[in-house]
Amino acid sequence: MGGPGVADGAPATPPVVLLGIDTPIGLTILRELGERGVAVYGIARSPEGIGLRSRYLRRGWIAPAGEAETLALIREIAAAHGARFLMTISERDILWLNGERAALGDLRPLIPDAARMARVLDKAVACDAARAVGLEVPETWQPEGAHDVERVAAAARYPVILKWGDPVGMSPRLRAAGLTLMKAEYCYDADELRRALGRYVPIGRFPLVQGFCPGLGLGHMVFMHRGEPVLRFQHRRLREWPPEGGTSTAAISVPLDEHAELFARSVALLRRLEWEGAAMVEYRHDPGTGRSAFMEVNGRFWGSQPLAYHAGAPFGWYTYSVLGLGRVPAPASYRGGLRCRFVIPDTRRLFTVLFDHGAVQNRHLRLSRGRELVDYVVDFLRPGARYFVFRWRDPMPALADLAGVLRKAVRALLGRLLGVFSRGARRSAPRSATPSGPRGT
Repeated sequence: MGGPGVADGAPATPPVVLLGIDTPIGLTILRELGERGVAVYGIARSPEGIGLRSRYLRRGWIAPAGEAETLALIREIAAAHGARFLMTISERDILWLNGERAALGDLRPLIPDAARMARVLDKAVACDAARAVGLEVPETWQPEGAHDVERVAAAARYPVILKWGDPVGMSPRLRAAGLTLMKAEYCYDADELRRALGRYVPIGRFPLVQGFCPGLGLGHMVFMHRGEPVLRFQHRRLREWPPEGGTSTAAISVPLDEHAELFARSVALLRRLEWEGAAMVEYRHDPGTGRSAFMEVNGRFWGSQPLAYHAGAPFGWYTYSVLGLGRVPAPASYRGGLRCRFVIPDTRRLFTVLFDHGAVQNRHLRLSRGRELVDYVVDFLRPGARYFVFRWRDPMPALADLAGVLRKAVRALLGRLLGVFSRGARRSAPRSATPSGPRGT
């Protein structure tokens, strides 16, 4: 997938269109490219997209509602500003743009092709490849239909977690049926599992049922080029949202001399999947036992991208350089032991632990309220603290993000107050008199 070098007379760093600058991931890619002199023309999905406020954005737009209109906007931006490359963030946009390559003309998308994405998005395929290279994979059952639910319920070892093998593909189908796409759902006995799976009988499709693996997230990030890892990075999640497992809210970079054998297997897995470009191989790592269980391959930029950026592992720049310009940058070494946090969801996590601990699905997760509060506060005081959104050189995205949160909080508070006043007014309003019939004499 490596592209040709820059043609004579063309700028050394041609402009790029970046779709999806709403999140810390998109903001990080924007910063990586902008700091290196690349003109970035960004598209956000919402007016509140934090990348729209970055000093490194040459110009920003808000995406129209429809895909055809968004595609037309991308082409207009590229034609008007001489952009040669297109980059994006989400799996959904990668899948969509893979189907529109012909319509993009000379604008080259720097994304995994459809065949590679299909392999990593199919969890059954990814798990088979992981087993083949010697990785531990949790026990997994796939109900084949309503008739198969009882077999799975009897065979499973509890607790189990329900996950969709193809969440991107299932999302529209679930939405059409009035069902919510749940990233992970815990079941602690056969009755709970039967009830959970019964929810999906009307659509005839069922999530994977996977054995529970204790621990926190361990991520191996690799940029593969022609079968070789040209950029490597690893991190360990310290806190997650939701608390039972999800997006990093605090993470730390881990030196490459730790988990070296496991990292070699991660590279072997990506070779087996014939991967080209950036990817993260994700595990649940239990420090008490040393066990690392394979979870999935993210064939896109990932949630903890800001940590890699701050530590010195520039995956966005490598994507632009290798897949766009056809040039492998000089080897990059990164700083181990660097902590980075995503403050707003980390705050939400803290409030859940302090005041709504029953909402945490993982009943095995023992969280000390005092310890959590101390860790939350101390992380602000650590020398050299890094953040997913805030950066002194580029402060406006963080201020805009905070303003957006405050606006939502004020709207929610006003809504509750109006609801209280409305209910109070109804209770205190005099009841209309009911005319009485004529009294008999």
